[in-house]
Amino acid sequence: MPLYGKNLFGVNKLHANAYNNVVEEITVSERKEKSSYITYLYNVLSAHVIRFGGRSELLLGDRSALIIRFSRDGSQIRTLVRDKVTEVIGIGYKYEYLTSRLNVALSKRERKLLCSALIAADLEGDRAYIRRKLEKAEEYSIDGFYHFRLAPLREKWDRILSYIPDSFTSSDLKKFCEFLVGESKNKIYVKGNTVFGENFTPLKRSRLTGEEDTEIEIMLSDAGFVYCLGQVEDSVGDFLQKYYAERAIFS
Repeated sequence: MPLYGKNLFGVNKLHANAYNNVVEEITVSERKEKSSYITYLYNVLSAHVIRFGGRSELLLGDRSALIIRFSRDGSQIRTLVRDKVTEVIGIGYKYEYLTSRLNVALSKRERKLLCSALIAADLEGDRAYIRRKLEKAEEYSIDGFYHFRLAPLREKWDRILSYIPDSFTSSDLKKFCEFLVGESKNKIYVKGNTVFGENFTPLKRSRLTGEEDTEIEIMLSDAGFVYCLGQVEDSVGDFLQKYYAERAIFS
């Protein structure tokens, strides 16, 4: 029996011993310049991996990698890894793409809010498309997959950018955000600087835009209702009053 063999999705099967105890290994890699994405995956996946009896290893170098090993049925872990890789592309890569091409006379902060709103507006559609493509991938080389398999998605993003005029103003941003909020029934919760989803799971996806940011996290969540549990910072309160109006509930 061979000691080592490669499966789809970058899953390596290691035959641990003569009793055929099979350990599966998932490797997700990214070029050094984008190693923060691998660190993000390590942070959001490690607890889940441990819960399923596995372990994860972070390797940072010329090419960064996350290696996940487990001995039990790994179907749930593989699904979770695919979902999080999808998140990296649908949020992180898209944010980079939009910010590098967006041509509007907004402040740096407003540009970031606009890009986050554009991501949230079509996140589920992007994720569904990326996930379908990932199911046919042979490995989790994120940068390679993005550049060679997702050209139609980038064309879609270009079309979205073409709809935004150079004359787009702060007032237009406010109207756009109000429209998105009015269309959404999603509920989120804010306590201190932490944003929680409907199941009270902390949301950390703003890290994919460069740093953890409460306001960007709220925007990325495509929230229709924001429930503030206790006091929030004045800046966050002002943000909610401006973009969420009566959809922000303070307690």
